[in-house]
Amino acid sequence: MPVILEAHDLVKRYPLGDGSVDALRGVSLSVAKGEFIAIMGSSGSGKSTMLHLLGGLDRPSEGNVLIDGVNISQLNDEEATLTRREKTGFVFQFFNLISLLNVAENVALPFLIAGDSLSTHRERVDALLDLVGLSDKAKHRPDQLSAGEQQRVALARALANEPAILLADEPTGNLDFVTGTEILDLIWDSCDRLGQTIVLVTHDARAAAYADRVLIVRDGTIRDEIELGRRRDHEARPLITRLAALGL
Repeated sequence: MPVILEAHDLVKRYPLGDGSVDALRGVSLSVAKGEFIAIMGSSGSGKSTMLHLLGGLDRPSEGNVLIDGVNISQLNDEEATLTRREKTGFVFQFFNLISLLNVAENVALPFLIAGDSLSTHRERVDALLDLVGLSDKAKHRPDQLSAGEQQRVALARALANEPAILLADEPTGNLDFVTGTEILDLIWDSCDRLGQTIVLVTHDARAAAYADRVLIVRDGTIRDEIELGRRRDHEARPLITRLAALGL
């Protein structure tokens, strides 16, 4: 498969007192179109920083990120925003829904921001609500939904523009086991059935077990890589065993 996402020698440096600290130290990777990768690491390892750079939410201090062949690190802010809007979708631990908008309007938010109306994209919004099992909640407000339902809305919103890459940062962090599994199943289905490329940041081996490949981040670098392959059982025990062998 062709490569959809590349990183070359990424460094992210933050000021600290009279000096600086490197959150990322020369990270390079490539992700094939339609691949599901997970990035694991302890708190402070640099995994979320890496995701933000890969998705264009932040700029590297050094190095380059290419999305579908476009070097987003060399774009100006307006160009980077447009590329991010067209090529990527984001799901976070916190749902970030707009309380004044109903479910359908929250899903349609990328279209509304672009100046379009909900009615123009009603068919797409309805299809997304059906995908995440919320067709009957289209007119509900976020505060009328459970945590799992709110994350389903956030996932549908992330998929609205049919992005080439879905980036998810601890998407099950605020969910119970059953609800988290439902969200992971939806994310995996978007990869397996729709050909979506997934980059998932997690500290949870159960979530990482959904991936084709797991990258282990320590001290701002990729230290290990575990190939799992495309599977439907999502059994976490083999991954947990391999993580234990790495001392994790």
